[in-house]
Amino acid sequence: MLDQSTRMWHRILKDCNPKWEYLMVESYYGTGKRKAAVARTWLKLGQGIITINNRTIEDYFGRETAKMIVEQPFVLTDTYGSFDVKVNVAGGGISGQAAAIRHGIAKALLQFKPEFRQILKKAGLVRRDSRIKERKKYGQKGARARFQYSKR
Repeated sequence: MLDQSTRMWHRILKDCNPKWEYLMVESYYGTGKRKAAVARTWLKLGQGIITINNRTIEDYFGRETAKMIVEQPFVLTDTYGSFDVKVNVAGGGISGQAAAIRHGIAKALLQFKPEFRQILKKAGLVRRDSRIKERKKYGQKGARARFQYSKR
């Protein structure tokens, strides 16, 4: 339980900056990464509202597959609709950002209940997917593609 002085500081911080509201109630944090995308994810008990960069999930992701990827940790742990999610995500494209958010949600769920580790690990959501774009090499068209060979 919070003491009176802590509550007073929480009130002051909330008045100064509404973003602090997520830190005042008990929230769970996880950082997710995939390709070039990084997602900072906060979970708190609620109605299941997912907010990504101050937009709803429907507004942010047009594709249904991206929404399914984001919601996957909740479906696996039977906690769908019981957490409000606030995400700040940057870098990468749509699929990379969706997978980064999924990774962040999985890590935050582990903070909430460590017993979920076995379920999430079996589905491969705990470990970061380290596959990234291979760099282009000099003297070549791309990472592995060569320029067209001309015999004459």
